[in-house]
Amino acid sequence: MRLLDTLRAYPQHPDPATAACNRIALLVASSQPLYPLYVWWIVGGDWWVSFWTYLSTPFFAAVPAVARRDAIAGRALLPLAGMANLVLSAKAFGEASGVEWFMLPCMLIAVLAFRGSLGPVLGLLGVATIPVLLHGHYAQPLGQFTEAEYGRFARLNADSVAVLSAATLWIFSRARPSSASH
Repeated sequence: MRLLDTLRAYPQHPDPATAACNRIALLVASSQPLYPLYVWWIVGGDWWVSFWTYLSTPFFAAVPAVARRDAIAGRALLPLAGMANLVLSAKAFGEASGVEWFMLPCMLIAVLAFRGSLGPVLGLLGVATIPVLLHGHYAQPLGQFTEAEYGRFARLNADSVAVLSAATLWIFSRARPSSASH
């Protein structure tokens, strides 16, 4: 029971926006071990390159720990880890996989995490230009996929982007301080 209590407490934070980022980060980190299975089952091809996405898992898992030391750094780490994962995945799978669509939830998280703070939002949105600048310059992807496999890959990633965006909106909508607490 002690381990469960520790796991439940890990994403907690007194700042609602930081707590929301912590939950989203752990949602992403907990889903990453299943991603290679989805790619293998749904896409096929060189599905094994999806194991490269594990390189970003520790960064997502570290968001709550970083947030305990510095809430702003913890909130910023989430979209930064997302962008780094996006770039890594675009190199692994190729742009036709649709993985660059994950820029949308990364930007959504940045805007919601720093609502009312223009400086950090502009900085994070500036970082979001990195995948835009890299588009078309990743060279040969690590994995090879047929046109049909890329179609399934793009569908998988579009669905994942939609789910992550909806979960982000839901988690942030529940993280608002109640009017009774003012």
